[in-house]
Amino acid sequence: MRKVFTAKHMIMIGLTPVSLLLIFLGRNSAFFAEQIYAKHIYKFVSQIVSLITGLIPFSIAELLVAALPVILLILLADFIRKLVINKEDRKERIAKAILNILCSLSILLFAYTLLGGLNYYRYTFSTYSNLEIRESSVEELYSLTKSLAQEAVVFRDAITSIDDNGVFKLSGSFRQLKKEATKAFKKLAEEYTILEGFYGAPKPVLASKLMSTTETTGIFFPFTMEANVNIDIPDFTIPHTMLHEMAHLRGFMREDEANFIGYLAGMKSDSIEFKYSSTMHALIHAGNALYRKDPDKYFEIRELYTEGMIKDLRHNSDYWAKYDDTVISTVSNKINDTYLKANAQADGVQSYGRMLDLLLAEYRKKQEEANKGNSK
Repeated sequence: MRKVFTAKHMIMIGLTPVSLLLIFLGRNSAFFAEQIYAKHIYKFVSQIVSLITGLIPFSIAELLVAALPVILLILLADFIRKLVINKEDRKERIAKAILNILCSLSILLFAYTLLGGLNYYRYTFSTYSNLEIRESSVEELYSLTKSLAQEAVVFRDAITSIDDNGVFKLSGSFRQLKKEATKAFKKLAEEYTILEGFYGAPKPVLASKLMSTTETTGIFFPFTMEANVNIDIPDFTIPHTMLHEMAHLRGFMREDEANFIGYLAGMKSDSIEFKYSSTMHALIHAGNALYRKDPDKYFEIRELYTEGMIKDLRHNSDYWAKYDDTVISTVSNKINDTYLKANAQADGVQSYGRMLDLLLAEYRKKQEEANKGNSK
């Protein structure tokens, strides 16, 4: 029997304890996660990988996801065939197969840790935004929601691109959208230098309808450093989705922070469509929270919504109703929930709602600045 376990295997499997050590350091030292990893190691590696994969017009991540099951089936079929034909060395082949699987998983864990996993433990974005996160009253939530609704009304009235049903329709191609998204992030980076860098543009997912069955609007794939966007979803949600995934690419992995950064980038955009998309995303979050706290106040603000806004929201609800509570979407949400909890987001999928803390903090800051200006 030939030697199965080699020095090469030892090195590859040895990547697992290295990964676990890095995760331990990240979990227990925000300084390590931020100052050593996020601002230096990740910043350097992510831009190189992103610029290389960005040269390819289609999503490499989507190709890998599609090809992987086929490759695994071929390898499994070949493994079974060899077991049947060669009865003498079955134990050796099985041992080697198990070893190869362990090596592959070890490499994947190390790659994930190095290419983004540690960003879950870095400083929060509020550290760089100088926003004070604190508990807010229902009255503050009401004021924020009303302000967002008023802004959304102005943006929606300025939009001329609608379909035959009066629903918002993007006026440009995906190529034009990704250029605008990149410009918006460059403008935001002038204010928040932590977001600076040269990264590839977001990419459309060809199998977007299939992606919708998992109730997923976008995916940041760390192994290829690609921000992948579902282009089958309602048009008014696409610009903010692009910006959300680009925030992940820039190292902010927490969902609530990516939502907020995406909102900030959208408001820096010269495009009314981007401003409308980001404002509506924020309004939906704020409105849902206000409805849970005080339905009467929510419906008072709802009266401000224009016919166009209502049509866009109804179209969005109808679209996702097709995929709600299906077997695929339920399993997908469970996996996503488990993934978030495993990466220091204790609230799981509920962490998406914490974007409101940042929105409220920003709203308070703007109000304080406005009051100071008026008092002079």
